[in-house]
Amino acid sequence: MNAALDPRFAPYVPPASSLQLSFCGMHFASPIVLLSGCVGFGEEYTRVVGFSNRDTGAVCLKGTTGSARLGNRPHRVFETPMGMLNAIGLQNPGVDHVVQQILPTLDFQETRFIANVSGSTIEEYVEVTARFDDSPIDAMEINISCPNVKEGGVTFGNDPDMSARVVAACRQVTQKPLITKLSPNQTSIQENARRCIEAGTDAFAVINTLMGMAIDARTRTAVIGNRQGGLSGPAIKPIALLKVAQVYEVAKAHKVPIIGQGGITTATDAIEFLIAGASAVGIGTALFYDPLVCRKVNAGIAAYLAANGIATVSELTGTLSGLHGH
Repeated sequence: MNAALDPRFAPYVPPASSLQLSFCGMHFASPIVLLSGCVGFGEEYTRVVGFSNRDTGAVCLKGTTGSARLGNRPHRVFETPMGMLNAIGLQNPGVDHVVQQILPTLDFQETRFIANVSGSTIEEYVEVTARFDDSPIDAMEINISCPNVKEGGVTFGNDPDMSARVVAACRQVTQKPLITKLSPNQTSIQENARRCIEAGTDAFAVINTLMGMAIDARTRTAVIGNRQGGLSGPAIKPIALLKVAQVYEVAKAHKVPIIGQGGITTATDAIEFLIAGASAVGIGTALFYDPLVCRKVNAGIAAYLAANGIATVSELTGTLSGLHGH
């Protein structure tokens, strides 16, 4: 293709003004949040021609623990029908390295950056939160729902009491916005959300991946080295939509916003999550096969708003017919 005709080389056009919103006091240029684990520490896609962090409202950095972690043994990623299994195991260089070496390289004029706080104990969550509190990071996502680590993670996220304890402990050491990442692998996501609101969360990310596995029939062994991993991608979208709507029923009275995520690949997908109750939408797995998907999603949402006479994207949140108040 002639470079002059290639859309990747076209002059940068910022997202439409109708897409701007305020999320926990942060200005988002668009409702799109790039999800943790899918863009490394914010630099993963900067070498892709045509990609720009300016197309996003925020970028969620890779899960970070107190000390460096090597992660799980391979295989760590496996493609499934309409999705992907991953069990990375929170490989990361540790919070001190992230704060001292990585954050100074990020352009905080482009977008908002959200740290992903992970740990195996409540004390570790507090340590990482306190370290990020003393940094330029805009907000923190508390990862209490990671399904592919042996300890912490999903153990905390599936127990409302433990979830609340983690949130309350992190709340004590920072005034920055806290976004609690909720697990779909639990009895009542609404009860968990209610407890986290009481404990001081400012927002939710709904949902994290579903637990799944893949088997090699030839060798009769699990394909993923960790045996189980987190399932993401379009296969989980119907579940994610339901969970967003359920959490919205609890969160709306407290004005606690939601990042809706799980299988979003198109503008229509994103619009459905907004209607279900999300204030912003997370994109992750889609980036692996279409790094420029954000620009398309932004354009599609803006066109939908214009066609339906809706002035701002925030007016779309929670407009599902049948929801209380609509």
